Amino acid sequence: MPIRVTALTSLLALTAGMASAEMNFNRIASFPTPLNMAEGEDTSRTTSAEIIAATADGMTLAYTDSPLESLGLIDITDPANPAPLGNVALGGEPTSVAIIGQTAFVGVNTSESYTQPSRKLVSVDIATREITGACDLGGQPDSIAVSGEGDFISVAIENERDEDLGDGRVGQMPAGDLVMVGTDGMALDCASLKHVVLTGLAEIAPEDPEPEFVDINALGETVITLQENNHLVIVDRDGEILNHFSAGAVDLDGIDVDEERALSFNASQPGRLREPDAVKWIDDDHFAIANEGDMDGGSRGWTIFAKDGSVVYESGVSFEYAVIEAGHYPEKRSGNKGVEPESVTFGSFAGTPMVFVGAERSSIVGVYDVTDPTAPVLTQLLPSGIGPEGYVTIPERNLLVSANEEDLVEDGGVRAHVMIFEYQEAPASYPMLTSAGLSENGKPVGWGANSGMVADGESIWAVNDSFYAMQPSIFRIDPSQTPARIVEVIRVTRAGQPAQKLDMEGITLDGEGGFWIASEGRTDRVVPHALYHVGADGEIEDEVGLPAELMAVEKRFGFEGITRVGDTLWMAVQREWKDDPRNHVKLVAYNTETGAWGAVLYEKAEPATGWVGLSEIVAHGDWFYVIERDNQIGDAAVTKKVYRIPAAQMVPVPLDGELPVVAKEEVRDLLPDLKATGGYVLDKVEGLAIMEDGTAWISTDNDGVDDHSGETMFFSIGKL
Repeated sequence: MPIRVTALTSLLALTAGMASAEMNFNRIASFPTPLNMAEGEDTSRTTSAEIIAATADGMTLAYTDSPLESLGLIDITDPANPAPLGNVALGGEPTSVAIIGQTAFVGVNTSESYTQPSRKLVSVDIATREITGACDLGGQPDSIAVSGEGDFISVAIENERDEDLGDGRVGQMPAGDLVMVGTDGMALDCASLKHVVLTGLAEIAPEDPEPEFVDINALGETVITLQENNHLVIVDRDGEILNHFSAGAVDLDGIDVDEERALSFNASQPGRLREPDAVKWIDDDHFAIANEGDMDGGSRGWTIFAKDGSVVYESGVSFEYAVIEAGHYPEKRSGNKGVEPESVTFGSFAGTPMVFVGAERSSIVGVYDVTDPTAPVLTQLLPSGIGPEGYVTIPERNLLVSANEEDLVEDGGVRAHVMIFEYQEAPASYPMLTSAGLSENGKPVGWGANSGMVADGESIWAVNDSFYAMQPSIFRIDPSQTPARIVEVIRVTRAGQPAQKLDMEGITLDGEGGFWIASEGRTDRVVPHALYHVGADGEIEDEVGLPAELMAVEKRFGFEGITRVGDTLWMAVQREWKDDPRNHVKLVAYNTETGAWGAVLYEKAEPATGWVGLSEIVAHGDWFYVIERDNQIGDAAVTKKVYRIPAAQMVPVPLDGELPVVAKEEVRDLLPDLKATGGYVLDKVEGLAIMEDGTAWISTDNDGVDDHSGETMFFSIGKL
């Protein structure tokens, strides 16, 4: 049944703030890490950006690149146009970096095995790109932090466990500890190195602490997370333990714990251990942790502690709910730890103290005003690359930087990126679409993998595709709001149950309050190529299979988009079927009154790389409009365009006849639009809706946040 907008006041502050705030963070640039490879190097190798830091003047970034065993450097003198400065080879896997002045200190893993961990702390002169010193740490380091005075460095020696040994549980020697090393800001004083023993503190595996992350406050106090041990430790500058305490647990209610290809927030996890990853001081008395989880926990949110061990703020499910409303919920991680907040950092911008929480699996960053540490306010959600791992704030330049570690080059996907955001006097550019305010059984309505669209008066209807196979849905969008708002959801059903074997790639109005849906088939998965007549309540009323003439030549890539003119439905076939000429696809017609089928041919672009296909069709006035796109992403993208065809040429010819080729005219190259928010070009431009006055809206498909950043673009290209 249809579910319409209701008030969820706890989350509305986010979207209201985005519309009205004078200052907002907006992404201004994205830097793909392969740019740092030298000329002639194999740029198809996997690379990464994990932990990141900035020089004292805020003009240079340094990030750890584990696959290339190097430190990557970026010139951000002009932050909107970051420039590569190359990679510094480190002779081992870097795990973390921190900077004092113009000197980078990097933890480097040289371990031969889990039982024989070894690493070193090296200093790198950023100007000369030379390694100037090294200290043997006696174990495998993870996180690094430098003191505010630049006189010492704290290193978390994790000595991580073998997850294939002993059911992957802690209690694997050797134990980790904290290492503190003196420095004058440029050179390491290896003789001052001392180990702070952390055994015997935690209730969980006290013999085997695994320090994960460290940070140092203005008093020179180091806070350490023992992630698997679910414990927190505070150490003074002399190495004395000031306090330690359990990170505790959270009762989670209204979460999704099943990977059933539906967004159902109806489960609970009482007593869920926080198991924090990153930690960051907010002031000398409070610090924030990101509760990613690892072994037994992961509470899907973040927490602020006072250093006496008391909890002053717990986000509970509120952060995850905000991510859900933004369309970034990773359904395939429901059985694990949901959005997995892994990273947390702090910065004061224009006098406002802010905490930035990065959700690794959702590739999104929450911006919180922590003026009152007991009552943080979520003010923005920022789109990041895939797998945000590290952040650095540069308040003096109004900059926030994220390092995103996932590189999908082996699968033909997007590369790892460093993304730069500026705190500026401007409206927030993201999210472009939200379901804030819409609830179902008192819980937020998740969405994603949006494909086809159709305009209806002042609204737009959109469908999700087969990623949500157990929850096919139709969403009504109000594009007049900023961001655009999903105000209603209709679940598509068959005999009252979620309809199976659908891949909804197009939607149009039936003129009687219902819809026609185009489903892209896959014979190898027993998903039929078909048209579905759906009532206003979402129930399938009629199913139309393809005729024998089409099924004899069918291939996997079928209908993408549907539009109606009178009694005739027109569907765009994405790619060539067996009988189509090279670089030609069918625009197929079906008459709902007579049952007659026909088609014309459309000539698409010759792909430079990969393939080019159609992903939408919309009739409006004297024209039919189509989206033509390649399957390329980022800098490789060439074809993301809107074309139009004279309606007079859209005269279907019987399928056994000689199909005419219609003329096409380019209306809009979408590449500038897709680059406008400072990100890389998304590949799946899937939706086009044209309002009565000719205003056109475009949307992209975020693949259900599966090997995807989760970013959905929804924007107008004006009147056609």
